[in-house]
Amino acid sequence: MKFENPPLPGRDQSVRSPGRAWSAWWTVLVKELVDGLRDRRTLLRVLLPSLLLGPLLLWTMSAFVASIERSAEQREIYVMGLEHSPSLRNFLERQNLVAVAPPVDFEARMKAGAHAHAVVRVPAGFEAALQARSRPQIEVIFDSTHSRSLHGTTLNQLRTFSRERASLDLALLGVSDGVFQPLQIDETDQASAQSRTARISQMIPLFMIMALLTGCMIVALDCTAGERERGSLEPLLLNPVGALQLVLGKWLAVVLLGMAVALACALGFLPAQALIGNEALASALRFAPGDALLFVGLQLPLAMGMGAWFMAVAVRSRSHREAQAGTALLMTAVSLAPMFSMLMSNTESAWVFWVPGLGQNALMLRALRGDDLDWWRVLPSVLSGVGLAILGLAALARGMRHAVSR
Repeated sequence: MKFENPPLPGRDQSVRSPGRAWSAWWTVLVKELVDGLRDRRTLLRVLLPSLLLGPLLLWTMSAFVASIERSAEQREIYVMGLEHSPSLRNFLERQNLVAVAPPVDFEARMKAGAHAHAVVRVPAGFEAALQARSRPQIEVIFDSTHSRSLHGTTLNQLRTFSRERASLDLALLGVSDGVFQPLQIDETDQASAQSRTARISQMIPLFMIMALLTGCMIVALDCTAGERERGSLEPLLLNPVGALQLVLGKWLAVVLLGMAVALACALGFLPAQALIGNEALASALRFAPGDALLFVGLQLPLAMGMGAWFMAVAVRSRSHREAQAGTALLMTAVSLAPMFSMLMSNTESAWVFWVPGLGQNALMLRALRGDDLDWWRVLPSVLSGVGLAILGLAALARGMRHAVSR
């Protein structure tokens, strides 16, 4: 039998029977899985960061919260010129605050990041001006660039002192302090306890999406641009395998290995909860094995769609480096989408669940808050992922033909 051109995928008639078609794409799938697992060095470079990401993130959060709590427990406030205001000294002592004199060169230390606490500067004549009710000025010095401790605590203490002085002055004049504070404000938070604590773990969906996309991208590059560089793509296309079976086998391998990386990232957060030394933070974070499986399942449509497009972009690239640049750009566009949700006032709009990456992030955040995952929220994510997969597979099939014809 003679061919005018090389036997491109889809031209061979021996794979049209259902049994042969199943065997063909299954063979391609097994071959790609074996190739992906054989490259242990690359596999470890992807899996190890995904596994260690959870412990590192939670340990960092725990250390940050612990440092703030230690600073709060010290009950220290840095004041210079406290001798100019006995009333301020009396107020600080009643608040169980220890006034500490700052270093002489504290301003230079602030700029260098060696002194993170705010410093209160009390000018001379402060007490006399305070008694005369002439609104004396007091200065709070801090460096927000290198500040590791919020200066808001110091400002709140000074505002409390100011309100106390105003109430005493009104009382001496025979005026009720209700004139100074005419309203009594009661705060009622409608958010559930799980919803409030979900803010702590809202970075988990973002890291899982990035892990999924990284796993899919690496496998997609290897089974397309990598095979072209090794010279194994053209011989593979000359085998009696139809275009559909070849594309499906490679695509399923990309999806499965990408989901495996996402699962590793999710499972990494489970033992990482034991590293949290802060009791309040540990009680706020509740990430169970069921949540890990749910999150991985919610990302399946994203893996299907982006896996196909990673391969479609890579197979049309002339080199592995060009394929890396193209797929990295695509990955950045999708992985940055969840970050925009932090700037959005309404993250529950209907269109959000249609956007790849953004929809998965919104669904996982709802699960962390304990909200119901309604079908009308989940279905757009599934449909958009399936639609992307169909378009990506069609582009991949055309790219395969284009690759072998050149």
